[in-house]
Amino acid sequence: MRKKAVFIDRDGTLSKEVGYVNHVDRFHLIEKSAEAIKLLNESDLLAIVVTNQAGVARGYFPEWVVDKIHQKMHALLKEKGAYLNAVYYCPHHPQAKIERYRKNCPCRKPKTGMLKKAAKELNIDLDKSYIIGDKYSDIDFGKRVGATTIMVKTGYGKGEILFYESIWQKSPPKPDFVADNLFYAVKWILNREYN
Repeated sequence: MRKKAVFIDRDGTLSKEVGYVNHVDRFHLIEKSAEAIKLLNESDLLAIVVTNQAGVARGYFPEWVVDKIHQKMHALLKEKGAYLNAVYYCPHHPQAKIERYRKNCPCRKPKTGMLKKAAKELNIDLDKSYIIGDKYSDIDFGKRVGATTIMVKTGYGKGEILFYESIWQKSPPKPDFVADNLFYAVKWILNREYN
């Protein structure tokens, strides 16, 4: 039987939006994010981070910095008794400064490569899963695989909602739900799944 997952954008959704996170000291979880992940851990839904990290391709920081930041992310979650089932990231960009990262990668959101890889590796049913993010590109990302999409008002979310509110019917795709933050997004998901 295939599993359901909650795919979570990193910067602006799980962690504070600070621009390119080029040092571990700049990485901080948004309030109640760890509690949200713990709620997922207590359910039968997988908690998976999916994130574009084009700062690597642009030459702002080496790829090992992403690994160090993710080590910190796991440690901060563990302090609150929470954990992620997996983390997927794309370090590529079509106009990359560093040639080996310069490509039109199928994993770069809103393309669905990361989701398809996770589905294959972890036996996930994508159209019964959820995508949470703070940008309309995250909503587009989820809609492309038939997932239920949630926009959070943290990070870029509030600004994107205000800017596009009047043209939701045309572009970009409308999320299935809008939540104040990751914690309330997860509460909505759990209520939908189990009530």
